[in-house]
Order: sequence, then C-alpha cells, then structure tokens
Amino acid sequence: MHRRFLLPLFLLGLLASLAGCEETPTGRSQLALVPNSLMADMGKDAFNQLRNSQPINRDTQANQLVQCVAEKVVAGAEASYPGLAFPEHWDVVVFEDASPNAFALPGGRIGVHSGLLRVAETPAQLAAVIGHEVGHVLADHGNERLTQQLGIKAVLLVVGLLGEGEFGNQQLMQALGIGAQVGISLPFSRTHEEEADLMGLEIMARAGFDPQQSVTLWRNMATTGGSQPPEFLSTHPAHESRIRALQQGLEKATAIYRTATPTNCVS
Repeated sequence: MHRRFLLPLFLLGLLASLAGCEETPTGRSQLALVPNSLMADMGKDAFNQLRNSQPINRDTQANQLVQCVAEKVVAGAEASYPGLAFPEHWDVVVFEDASPNAFALPGGRIGVHSGLLRVAETPAQLAAVIGHEVGHVLADHGNERLTQQLGIKAVLLVVGLLGEGEFGNQQLMQALGIGAQVGISLPFSRTHEEEADLMGLEIMARAGFDPQQSVTLWRNMATTGGSQPPEFLSTHPAHESRIRALQQGLEKATAIYRTATPTNCVS
C-alpha cells in the first residue's frame, strides 16, 4: 500500500477504536464521529439558507396545523426516548413547495412543504411524516452519513486537524438529507429510512396519533407521488415494502397508542 495512504488509515482506525461504535435508539450499531454541537450548527445554517431562499407559506390554518402536529410529535419523541438530549426549542416552518416532502435537521428544525398537506389528509398522516423525519435526527443519521461520505475528512475534523471550511456546502446539505438547491429532497440509505419509519411509528403513537394512519399516508403517496424506480435501484424502500414494514410494527405501536391521550389538531 502506498505510504501516503497509511497515515489517514491509521488515524481512522485509531479514532474508530477510541470512539467505538455507538448505538441508535433502536439498538443498531453506528459510527457517527462529528460532534453534536457542530451538527446542530450545520443544521441551523442549512435551515437559515432555506428560509432565506425558499418562499414561505403564510396560510394561517396550514401553519397552525403543522405547528400543532409538530409540537405533539416532539412531545411524543421526548416521551419515547427520554434518555436522549433534545433541543429546548424546535423551529417549524411551512415552505411553499408543491412536492410532498418534509425534513428535520439537527438542532431542532422542522420544515414541511405545502404540497405534503395535499397528500397527508389528516393530522395523523402528517404526524407520520414529521415523526419519521424527527426519527432521522434522533438516530443521528445525518452524522452517520456525513462520517461515511467524507471519510477521513470527517475523522480529521473530529481530531482538529482540518478546519470546518474544508467541507463543501453541498456535501453538508446532502448529509443532512436536503439538497443544496432549495426544494430538492435527498434520500437517506434504505437502512436509515426503515429505522426512521419504525421510530416514527412509535413516536406518533405516543403523541396520540393513530399509527394506522401511517399506512394510509403511504398508500396516498403511492397514488399521488408519481412513478418510483425499482426497489433495487433506489435507496428508498418501495411503497409496498414500506407499507409491509409499517404493518409489522403496528401491533406494538397500537398498544402504545391505546395508552396515550388522543391528540386533536384540527385540519
């Protein structure tokens, strides 16, 4: 092996051995080496960039609905995962965008596209999406993907050998699950998507939203979301596979829902 590769590989191995593999809230081992404070700062910067360049929806009813659902979902997440550190405040914005998407960023930022409100027909269906996106944040998927994408650069950042300026903005935005161009949604890995689905199912149930509505939501997505590439060509699970996985988690989520106080966010 060429000598110039030895030091980066040695540092990567050393740091990985020192840090070890952490676990996501579901118990899956992961390697996520970027400091949480830096992830929160990047989430803030990315969200501000979107807010300054993307039209914001000002419809009062739509904003009240999204704010109510997001507030309940965050409370459900805190109750579901009490051992995790949560932001003191979550900033929630409805963006004027026809695509049926939403996202959550480290540091307590949630964005919902207005187009999602035409697919999510009930507050519970909206909660399924927001719960899924909050699940990505709680499982540190952006950190994990950033570590994977940038490899040794991310590791060297952790040990202080590189400055933050070495990272390209597009790479950061991609790792956080959104595109460098406003309105473009970038999928996490299939493992991340499936994990966020199951976490979101529990979160919405504990927040008082009927988890069965998550299945209905994805059936709506399959009907209105346009064509989808074959599953083996996509990091996103196919709609049918996603629905089957959600149905398998419904028994546990429904038991949780029965113990929760039903939520009333008027649509």
